[in-house]
Amino acid sequence: MLIIDGSEGEGGGQIIRTSLALSLVTGKSFRVKHVRANRDMPGLRQQHLTAVNAAARVGNGSVLGAAVGATEFTFIPGPVTPGDYVFSVGTAGSAALVLQAVLPPLMIASGPSMLRFEGGTHNSHAPPYDFLERTFLPLVSRTGPNILIELGRYGFYPPGGGSFDVIIEPAATRLRLDLIERGPIRELRARALVVNLPAGIAERELAVVKSKMGLTDAELYPEISDNAISRGNAVLIEIESEALTEVFSCIGERGVRAEIIAEQAADQALNYLNAQAPVGEHLADQLLIPLALGGGGSFTTGPLTLHTTTNLDIIKKFLDIDIAVTPSRNGNVVIKVGG
Repeated sequence: MLIIDGSEGEGGGQIIRTSLALSLVTGKSFRVKHVRANRDMPGLRQQHLTAVNAAARVGNGSVLGAAVGATEFTFIPGPVTPGDYVFSVGTAGSAALVLQAVLPPLMIASGPSMLRFEGGTHNSHAPPYDFLERTFLPLVSRTGPNILIELGRYGFYPPGGGSFDVIIEPAATRLRLDLIERGPIRELRARALVVNLPAGIAERELAVVKSKMGLTDAELYPEISDNAISRGNAVLIEIESEALTEVFSCIGERGVRAEIIAEQAADQALNYLNAQAPVGEHLADQLLIPLALGGGGSFTTGPLTLHTTTNLDIIKKFLDIDIAVTPSRNGNVVIKVGG
């Protein structure tokens, strides 16, 4: 049984999700100690417990000691069973993060799966639904499986209540994915999503993004919606290049001015453009497992974040695979996975 130290590296929930996913892929049991030791509220939160239970359902696994607040637990995987599942966080915790725990084993399973996720769809410190739809899942599909996603309802803090469906069709052939050069920028789009809030918030946010990034009115998209059980706001900036589409976001918070939210989203997008690497820092750590389970591949990204180095360490505990990191120009690095 593998022993995982949850305080190593970034010391957060990514250690749990990667361990769960690769345990189901490899059949290796593990025990995590010091769960989320580097967080303000250590131990399992509800969204992490949902991921543990989701992995146990998909993989017919056994779980010992997992509960909200638990600082250690054991996971013993069984055979992965594709099929129809509903996973509900029960709070505004990120449903996208629950997907990370079950997607890898199901995308190489023996048959298709239909999944529904309920909880938060647009959370701070978690990939928003739009990142899954426009960036991450299209790239995973390029490694072989066919993955479709559809939004049911937006979910914001504090009540959550959002939902989305994911269809996973595994493929017999696993393909290599290389993202070394970004290529020309084809299109820039800035979207201000305002749910059950005044439309003027979107106008203020888009005005800031337009000014900071030099966009035209044709590149600005206000979206006014009531498709949620609560109020919510997000600024989302899409950068479509020859290689991929990246999405950068900032989620509105109570007491934070709309202009600040827009500035933070624009700053992320500008940093990405200036770095000239195709893969942004948040995408970098999430691409590692799909490439490791697919046909291998490589990508250029900026200086490695603690999330990425931690994910690299956990992957190497479960998989016997070569992952090399080499310096590139402009302070970037190239990560090569597999042969």
